[in-house]
Parts: sequence; structure tokens; C-alpha cells
Amino acid sequence: MSEFELLDSPTAPLAAGKRELTKQQNRRAILDAAREVFGEMGYETATVRDIIRRTGLSVGSFYNYYRSKEEVYEALADDGARRFRPILQAQYEAAADFQSYIRGAITAYFNFILEEHETWGVVRPPGDGVPHVHTHSQTPEMKAVFEQVKSSISAALERDRSAPVDADYLAAACIAIAEEVGHKMLERRPVDVPAAIEFAVAMILGGLPALPRLKA
Repeated sequence: MSEFELLDSPTAPLAAGKRELTKQQNRRAILDAAREVFGEMGYETATVRDIIRRTGLSVGSFYNYYRSKEEVYEALADDGARRFRPILQAQYEAAADFQSYIRGAITAYFNFILEEHETWGVVRPPGDGVPHVHTHSQTPEMKAVFEQVKSSISAALERDRSAPVDADYLAAACIAIAEEVGHKMLERRPVDVPAAIEFAVAMILGGLPALPRLKA
């Protein structure tokens, strides 16, 4: 039977669906294994072979999905961004104004990264082991997080009838503060989430009045 006859056969959709399911399962197996390896060994120490040993897949199978541990690490960060987006959206929908949105979003983010950190069981500094939700990498999920924050900030400020500011810069600044303070929060012992929240929120809200306003 030719390739075209196979594609036209009644079982072709079933076979295609099975192949896609296998791909999804293999990708998940790689990411789950990488999460364990990075958590136990740290990103710098871990190798592709360490990840492959945890999956039960062949070396060739691994490289069908990812070309390096850097790509796996980025995929894990992307996965975190995908899972965080609905949480972030819920904070916007529940917020009455800009202040409550910022507080809700920062609180949700810090609790999210702490849960991720604990799930991985990492005992070393987070930058060496856990890929956090961030916007440095221009992947679709990372871009989506940035655009979501930007649009939520714009809408919240408009809801407050505040004078318009550069939402692009403001979103970038808010995300940077959240990422850097969150990173430092996870390094400290004990981890003090409320203190980190208060610092980040105060820094953002305190700086807002000093921002230049956009001309009409």
C-alpha cells in the first residue's frame, strides 16, 4: 500500500491521532525528567544524557523534540508561563482598580514561583535550578504574558481615570521588579512572601506618580 493510500484509509485519522498522542507523551516525559534532573543537580551541572536516562527514551527520540538542554529549560519556563496566564487573568478580573490589580498579580506570582520551587525540591539558588515565568525569551507564551500584563495595566489605569502613562514601559518595569524581587525572595531563608509582596507593590505604586504622562 502506498503512502497516499495509507493517508486515505479509514484508519489514517486514528493512526495520526495515536502518533500525536505519543509525541505529547514523549514531550511530557522529557519535561518531567528535566524538572527532576534540574531540581536535583542544578541546571549548570545537568546534561542531556542525565535527562534522557530518566525518560526511558532513546537519544534519537530526545533529539526529535529538543536540540539541547537549553531548549528543554526554555520549554519548562514556557510551560510555567502557560499555566500562570489564567491565574494572572483571574487577578485582573477580580481587581477593582490598578492598585488591587498590582497587589493581586504580585501576590499570585510570588505564590506561584514558591510553589514551583517547592515542587522541584530545589535546595540551591533558584537561578541555577528552576526556570521561572519571565519575558526575556521571546517565545509565544512569554510574549503572551507580557501582552496580558500590558493590556491589564492599561485597562486598570483607564478604569481609575488616571492620566495615561507608557504602558509598554510600565509593564516591563512591573515584570522586572516582580522577577528580581521574587528571585531574591526564594534565595532567602526563611522565605518571607508577605515581605516580598509589600516591597514590590510599594515600589511599583510609589513610583507611579513620578512617571511622565503621555501627551494627548
